[in-house]
Amino acid sequence: MSLLSFNNVGISGLAAAVPQKIINNYEHDPYFNKDDIQEVIDKIGVRERRFADDNTCSSDLCFAAAEKLINEMNIDRNEIDLLLFISQTPDYRMPATSVLLQNRLQLSTSTITFDISLGCSAFLYGLSVAYSMLTAGGIRKALVLDGETRSKVYSQKDRKTAFLFGDGGVAALIERGEQYSTSWFSLNSDGSRESLIKIPAGGYRKMSSCETVTEKVVDEHGNIRSEEQGYMNGADVFNFVIREVPRDFDRLIEFAGVERNSIDYFIFHQANSYINGFLARKLRLPEERIPTTIHKYGNTSSVSIPLTIVSELSGKLNGQKRILLSGFGVGLTWGTAIIHLNDCFIGDIVEV
Repeated sequence: MSLLSFNNVGISGLAAAVPQKIINNYEHDPYFNKDDIQEVIDKIGVRERRFADDNTCSSDLCFAAAEKLINEMNIDRNEIDLLLFISQTPDYRMPATSVLLQNRLQLSTSTITFDISLGCSAFLYGLSVAYSMLTAGGIRKALVLDGETRSKVYSQKDRKTAFLFGDGGVAALIERGEQYSTSWFSLNSDGSRESLIKIPAGGYRKMSSCETVTEKVVDEHGNIRSEEQGYMNGADVFNFVIREVPRDFDRLIEFAGVERNSIDYFIFHQANSYINGFLARKLRLPEERIPTTIHKYGNTSSVSIPLTIVSELSGKLNGQKRILLSGFGVGLTWGTAIIHLNDCFIGDIVEV
């Protein structure tokens, strides 16, 4: 059973970066009529998003966030012994983007670096890896960088995804210390449902070709995309979320032995407002404890949980706090974490 607990490890600071370019969903799309756009946007709740330009990658957003965090927290770069980079939109097929960021951030060559490619739940997985390695000893500080440029992945001519995804990057500093009490994680996967959210071509199972990059009409509704652009079966994803996420939520609450009312904030992956609203009602959670950014940043995949913390909880994490994180999506993978914070630093959002 994938239930984990960690003592004396915690997030000491968070910072985030988003592209300067703001996309107004109501005005953005030339491929659909206004009535269709209004209907979709009102349902998913995404009014604005941020799009990276052609020269900006996920690593650039993470670099800006990391520089902000390191400088404002006055962190000795030589004490960062671990750098994790989380993304499904890396700079290259190889080398790993984490290694490039080690150099750009001027970290020691003794820094451990590796990438994690997982999707919407990946920030939780990355935290669990960092917590585990810090608990094992020998690592002073860990830098978890999470960036996505999902605007480059999905077709703007496919109404199932055209209004949903945005770009962003975050940096989280993880440290050991007696000021941090216990944190708990539940992590899960089901590869039998891999086709629900997928880019079918462009990897090594089906390599790029003229055919895979050619846009085609893919259904009776006239949606258009190539095989190297993302696809999502929204109805089946919704059914997965409403079945598995509440079950995992309750399982971790029971494992941790904590009361719901002892949790200060509940931060869900910003999938869309319809899904997140349904979860809040089903779990009977108070609305004022559920920060949201879906309306202004859209679905930023794995970035959405930490970006929401930085955007909405700045100035609200002084002293000791307990927050619950819930991520779910591509893979399919999902997870829940209950994290203890103590005077967590939150930097202002940087625009790149």
